[in-house]
Amino acid sequence: MANPSPSRLWLMRAAFLGLALLIMFFHLIPLDTVPRRWAPPDLLIAFAFAWSLRRPDYAPAPSIAAVMLMADLLFLRPPGLMALLAVLGSEYLKTRASGLREASFAGEWLAVCLSLLAITVLNRLTLGLLAVEQAQLSLSLIQMVMTMIAYPLVVLVSQSLMGVRKPAPSDTDAMGGRA
Repeated sequence: MANPSPSRLWLMRAAFLGLALLIMFFHLIPLDTVPRRWAPPDLLIAFAFAWSLRRPDYAPAPSIAAVMLMADLLFLRPPGLMALLAVLGSEYLKTRASGLREASFAGEWLAVCLSLLAITVLNRLTLGLLAVEQAQLSLSLIQMVMTMIAYPLVVLVSQSLMGVRKPAPSDTDAMGGRA
């Protein structure tokens, strides 16, 4: 599929937003009222990064910003900080997507892990400089590591169930460049 139709493009953009809403819904369901000693992976960022690397046109920056801002508000985080960091991280990965397209999955995973590390450090530093109360460092590190570990599973789900694959080198977009 060299040139995806506009309806397919908008369907996949809507699928990204629907997937994000589904993740937020399950995150907000009170399944356990006892506080946990560990933090689950941030699947919103993992899916945003996977879709940004594999098909950047399916996850545009305004969609990622809107999803992450809604997550900031629903999860009672400082509004806008994680949204900004997630957009910056995904846009950085989009600029590297063409180089990572020919690389192995290990190169892609390393780039995502470094982006997650930068997001975690910048988030902690910003909240610390502004004297905003934040979670324990151990919980932030556990969430970062769990997200890094979950990334291959996120890619597998995106690829096999949702059809978000890297475009082949022969695929081009309507403007004649690579998709």
